[in-house]
Amino acid sequence: MSGQQQRQIADHLVQHSLLKSQNVDRVIKLATTSEYGMVAALIDQYQIPPKTLAHSVAHAYGLPLLDLDTINIGPTGTISSAVMQQYQIVPLWQRGHRLFIGIADPSHFTQSTDLQLQTGLSIHLVIVELDKLRQQLNQAYTDETPDALLDEALLRLTDELPLHPDQSTDNTQIDAAPLVRYVNQVLADAIRSGASDIHFEPYEDHYRIRFRSDGILHEKTAPPAAVATRLTARLKVMACLDVTERRLPQDGRIRVRNAPQSAVDFRVNTCPTLYGEKIVLRVLNTANTALQISGLGLEQYQQNLLLHALQRPDGMILTTGPTGSGKTMSLYAILNQLNHPGVNISTVEDPVEIQLPGINQVNVNLKTGLNFATALRAFLRQDPDILMVGEMRDLETADIGIKAAQTGHLVLTTLHTNDVAHSLLRLTYLGIPAFHIAASIHLIMAQRLVRCLCPTCKQVDQLGPTTLQNAGFTPEDIANGLSVYRAVGCSLCTDGYQGRTGIFEVVPISESLSSLMLQGASSLHIRDQIRQEGHLSLHEAGLNKVRSGLTSLAEINRVVSVP
Repeated sequence: MSGQQQRQIADHLVQHSLLKSQNVDRVIKLATTSEYGMVAALIDQYQIPPKTLAHSVAHAYGLPLLDLDTINIGPTGTISSAVMQQYQIVPLWQRGHRLFIGIADPSHFTQSTDLQLQTGLSIHLVIVELDKLRQQLNQAYTDETPDALLDEALLRLTDELPLHPDQSTDNTQIDAAPLVRYVNQVLADAIRSGASDIHFEPYEDHYRIRFRSDGILHEKTAPPAAVATRLTARLKVMACLDVTERRLPQDGRIRVRNAPQSAVDFRVNTCPTLYGEKIVLRVLNTANTALQISGLGLEQYQQNLLLHALQRPDGMILTTGPTGSGKTMSLYAILNQLNHPGVNISTVEDPVEIQLPGINQVNVNLKTGLNFATALRAFLRQDPDILMVGEMRDLETADIGIKAAQTGHLVLTTLHTNDVAHSLLRLTYLGIPAFHIAASIHLIMAQRLVRCLCPTCKQVDQLGPTTLQNAGFTPEDIANGLSVYRAVGCSLCTDGYQGRTGIFEVVPISESLSSLMLQGASSLHIRDQIRQEGHLSLHEAGLNKVRSGLTSLAEINRVVSVP
């Protein structure tokens, strides 16, 4: 509170005969010496009516005045009772990214930036009467349950990994308690909401944090732009990255314990942008992952094709699709199916996302020269039965993997391609001879992830016959009264969707497909042969999910194109 505001409040009280003029200087001194501030001192020591004093404070500061008795504050989950007691404030309401808080003495509130960090919201003050504020604070303290207190301290960051020796930065700002609590809360919210990724994004005049839930990014909070560097430094310290290196991308890992025997890992990547370092965290929460082939979303006949291919002792099985299509989870489900004490399974990944007991997993480390090809060569000297390669990125890795598949090993791997036909051509583009591809690959599985409709709020979508036929449904479907559902949205879901499932194109490599490859056929000819053999395309598999009411036509069209 400035001297002018202090004098203005005191003069207002003198004019209303509530304060003697000879006490003005003493009252102003209380503003700086009293532990509880000027307003509390005026009420407790000079018996100034709280309502009158609130009017004086609101006029002096040019802030709105609110009678707490006229509103129903409700739950105060935005700010914990401990923080409310510490700052002597009460949250009133939220509008967008603005949080309005009730306060009796602005002179006693100097932590606006810290509060913005904790809530991720812009703070706006409203003057309230001190006696009614105290009543609300007492009620909030009484209502605070042990579960709520535990929720505030949900995350305990482990200190298992030391900082890099060259990180000699001053961490007094990085480890400031409000910042630590704020970052912890963001991670806790991501775990609780089932988000797959967290994006920390700096811009010229603002900062935003987004969660990817069910494949779609949603803005969750917007901390002040001024704390961008502190947020970045805090995350880099947690991930054991070099805080002083801001020009190059870095990769790291954060482990968070959310229960005594349970931990959640975050894969961390930093990338320099125009206005600072963008940081993306991939949430690797194995507690929410069911590693079963039956839970992937395969059609029953597709599941049978995959299980039949897994019974073979050698050969290669490919999973294909773009980033974020669920390839890794499919491979982990397959490994979980194959994992038993009688086989030796080794994997090389970049990075290891889920730790599987009984399987030898290796992280790629390019700085030390440990790449996919190097690890594969080492595996072949360790009596392997099953090998998993995170991705076929180059000729050397693909060549070793193909030869391993031809010499008595079952090899599982991924490619970044759109469908089965393009996967076969992609290997030839890497430089693998067609006869090697035809002799070693037994099955290719292309996939995408689609959002599932919320069963509570989904509604029938009234689409005309022409629209349905153009979408790929048959005249028989339409004649039989096909019901197509659309997303609506309710309190139990996000934009009408809840969870995801996979759609697949599963193709065993037949003699006809092998012949086409040896003849150098185009992807169009290979695709035609796949259809002649009766295998579903990704779009057709998606339409099956629409027929069953599991997802919407709009969602399928978002993920895969209509052929």
